[in-house]
Amino acid sequence: MGRRIYNFNPGPAALPLPVLQKIQEEMLDFKGTGMSILEISHRSKAFEEVLDDAIARIKRLLKLDNRYHVLFVQGGASLQFIMVPMNLAVPGRKVAYVDTGTWSSNAIKEARILGREVAVIASSQDREYCYIPRGIYVPSDTAYLHVTSNNTIRGTQFHAFPQTGTVPLVSDMSSDIFSRVFDPEPFGLFYAGAQKNAGPAGVTIVVVREDMLERVPKDLSTMLKYTTYVEKKSMFNTPPCFAIYVVQLVARWLEETIGGIARMESINRRKADLLYDYLDGQDFYRGTADRDSRSLMNVTFLLPNAELEQRFLKELQTSDLGGLKGHRSVGGFRASLYNALPVEAVEVLVGFMREFVRRNG
Repeated sequence: MGRRIYNFNPGPAALPLPVLQKIQEEMLDFKGTGMSILEISHRSKAFEEVLDDAIARIKRLLKLDNRYHVLFVQGGASLQFIMVPMNLAVPGRKVAYVDTGTWSSNAIKEARILGREVAVIASSQDREYCYIPRGIYVPSDTAYLHVTSNNTIRGTQFHAFPQTGTVPLVSDMSSDIFSRVFDPEPFGLFYAGAQKNAGPAGVTIVVVREDMLERVPKDLSTMLKYTTYVEKKSMFNTPPCFAIYVVQLVARWLEETIGGIARMESINRRKADLLYDYLDGQDFYRGTADRDSRSLMNVTFLLPNAELEQRFLKELQTSDLGGLKGHRSVGGFRASLYNALPVEAVEVLVGFMREFVRRNG
């Protein structure tokens, strides 16, 4: 095996090493077919087994009952920003959103482009999205409430989802799906671009509750209807077979190697605690998110000035620590602690940060 670094990339992000090794092992001859998974037909028995197993494992991991359908859609989470209001809006009712940063802002923009009446019922824009709004009131005549569960750019996360009563909850879970236990009961739909915590870029996992399908307009374009993906088992057209295969392997790793999502959450909390405890115990680095809103997946921080940040970045480039530069829209640094990142990587990062302070503080 060649050199591998500690990969803190925010997405596409680290994949579990056993998953990569399994891909390598099966790349030229998948399950005795004499073909690569990249070459076999999506209508073949071999791929159908992959698809069925991926769905079954996701349902077990997330504790989804038979009311929920697991779909595989292309176009990333960004396509879901428009598919959600297209499919789930109800005539005469507003669609409600909580604005907690770039991706939720983009979802709001797409709903408005579509011409839906959008109610932004809570926002943290007033303080540059450094916190999660509290005490969110959801009008009972709302078609749905959309939230972004974890905000990769700003380093904030919903630790408890809003209480919505009879209003279906919808969430973009691209950066924290499979990372922690949550109750799926309030959700009419949630979705996740796989490239952060569930697999490679190219496929989006969509979980939709059966009763939501009654809302899908009959005159909607075929490829934009959730009902199409349910009826055709995500194979109305050729699906992203390789990406689904990797999602299946990640789900298997979570089930069989890690021991489920509760165990994964415990590991993730340990990683986050290591880094946040260090940040809280010194005054050189400054975290950007309010403590009660901080993400377990994306830890954002700044250095005292631009000169030191440039020096920090330069030294990172000669280390075995990759992907720590902050998003271009906010600057600073961001450590993405997704499932595949080992605890050891955070320990090495904290050691690097301590040494940098010793020489530059």
